[in-house]
Amino acid sequence: MSVTSFAPFSIALNRRQFVLGGASVTAGLLLPSTSEAQTRLQITEGNVAPMPIAITNFVPGSPSDGDVGNGVTQVITNNLKRSGLFNPIDQAAFIERIGNIDVAPQFQNWKTINAQALVTGRMTRQPDGRLKAEFRLWDVASGQQLTGQQYFTSPEYWRRIAHIISDQIYERLTGEKGYFDSRVVFVDETGPKERRVKRLAMMDQDGANVRYLTRGSDLVLTPRFSPNSQEITYMEFGQGDPKVYLFNIETGQREIVGNFPGMTFAPRFSPDGQRVIMSLQQGGNSNLFVMDLRSRATTRLTDTPAIDTSPSYSPDGTRICFESDRGGRSQIYVMAAGGGAAQRISFSKDDTNATYSTPVWSPKGDYIAFTRQGGGQFSIGVMKPDGSGERLLTSGYHNEGPTFSPNGRVLMFFRDPGGSGGPSLYSVDISGRNELKVPTPGFASDPAWSPLLSSTAG
Repeated sequence: MSVTSFAPFSIALNRRQFVLGGASVTAGLLLPSTSEAQTRLQITEGNVAPMPIAITNFVPGSPSDGDVGNGVTQVITNNLKRSGLFNPIDQAAFIERIGNIDVAPQFQNWKTINAQALVTGRMTRQPDGRLKAEFRLWDVASGQQLTGQQYFTSPEYWRRIAHIISDQIYERLTGEKGYFDSRVVFVDETGPKERRVKRLAMMDQDGANVRYLTRGSDLVLTPRFSPNSQEITYMEFGQGDPKVYLFNIETGQREIVGNFPGMTFAPRFSPDGQRVIMSLQQGGNSNLFVMDLRSRATTRLTDTPAIDTSPSYSPDGTRICFESDRGGRSQIYVMAAGGGAAQRISFSKDDTNATYSTPVWSPKGDYIAFTRQGGGQFSIGVMKPDGSGERLLTSGYHNEGPTFSPNGRVLMFFRDPGGSGGPSLYSVDISGRNELKVPTPGFASDPAWSPLLSSTAG
């Protein structure tokens, strides 16, 4: 049986620089070029049979690199498995052990265990202390390389490398951008229910690398990422009226967006990051306002005797969806980003008393997610921006606060069972499949997903 050797890895091709929080990740394309052989997972709204994929342990450049190589392999495996679109094959079933990723695998060995795709990789510590991570993605049926990359980074960012590689594999095999190299900001809750301490916290999308952003001396609510992932806007109840803050993740500095009379609620960034839209309560009603972060000028968008709240921009910034009880019950409306006439889009066909809240526009623009309450159930669902195609993804007591993954494929939300317990975070595919609990150190609520970090870094 012949063995094909490949040209050395390219160091200079397709050079990109990802910089985030001190992590410098340099990527280069691996040769040979991508084949047109198409192993592709077709994603539909119906049931998807997960693709069998073999992910081998990343070969260590030296014995000391073994642990980090195995760690990268495990993170990639977990990411792809949790997506619900892939079925990583147990390594105990592997016939071939990969010792050199520069040599083509024996593909019959991988066909025998029904693998459709194969991932091989290597981790090597460089003389300057950095890690070099290399991977190849193979189409088992054709024996062709689908993609390959190499990355250099500081050792402490090995998990980030694993997420970036996971995204590369996901995108090549599904045709959609991945969502693994992203973070989630949420409200961490500890202590007894009557004296719950709520802190702003941030973590990787898989629950790792939890970092606390506030001390918990004041109540925090509704954190949201800016489009560049470097800032968070949130509400804080301290002394006096609640205030809307901007928090810089990298510097730890925060500033008040503005001092407004009355209560402020549900701040959220515009897609260009230049504005913050929010709800301000004045008397018994609340209306929507937008503030330009450069000039600090505030513009009123709605003027009704009702409660208008929870605004969210469309990805192109031309429209907003929001929650309003102007019709008697809380429903979802859509209007132009500059204000004007609003159109109600939520109409339950099976429960005329159902209410809708916490709308959020998908990053792809194709759906608006929401919380629906009716019949003693709290449901998380999606509908198209014109209100058609409503679909409930999960129901129970008490589901609330959906947030989209960067690629619009997955929703995260929180569920509070009541009683002496507390809320937890969950994720579910927009098809309603693959509901999973998201690991957090304690109780957790109000999640908000960041954009894909590698697409927003400089």
